[in-house]
Amino acid sequence: MKVLVDILTFIWWNTDDPLLSVRAKEIIADGNNEVFLSAASVWEITIKTAKGRLVLPEPPAQYVASRMSLYRFQSLAVQISHAAHVFELPPYHSDPFDRVLIAQSQVESLPLVTKDDDIRRYDLEIIW
Repeated sequence: MKVLVDILTFIWWNTDDPLLSVRAKEIIADGNNEVFLSAASVWEITIKTAKGRLVLPEPPAQYVASRMSLYRFQSLAVQISHAAHVFELPPYHSDPFDRVLIAQSQVESLPLVTKDDDIRRYDLEIIW
C-alpha cells in the first residue's frame, strides 16, 4: 500500500505521540507499505519552526532528512499538476498546505493519513 502522511502524522510518528491512531501506526510501521511525505509538509515544518510554533531537536532540514531515512519515508514533490488541481477543490479547507496534500492525494490516488476532520469533506481516501 502507498500512503501520504500529513505534517501531524509525521511529527506524531517521530515523537511517539499517543495522539497518533493505532491504524496510522500500523500502516507506517508495516515495511511493505510505501509512506510518502510531501515537500509541502516539509515547507510547512520549516515555516512553523521558524515562527517558533514547532520545536524540533535539530534544524528542520536535518530533522526531516534523518527521520525520513530512519523510517524509509519517501518524498513526494509538488508537481505542476498538483498545484493546478488545487483550483478544482471546493473551499472546505483554507490551509494552503493541506489543500496541496488533498490535491496530491487525489491526483496520485494516494490515501491520506490524517486526523484533520476538515479534509474528510473531500473526495479522497482517509486513513486514521
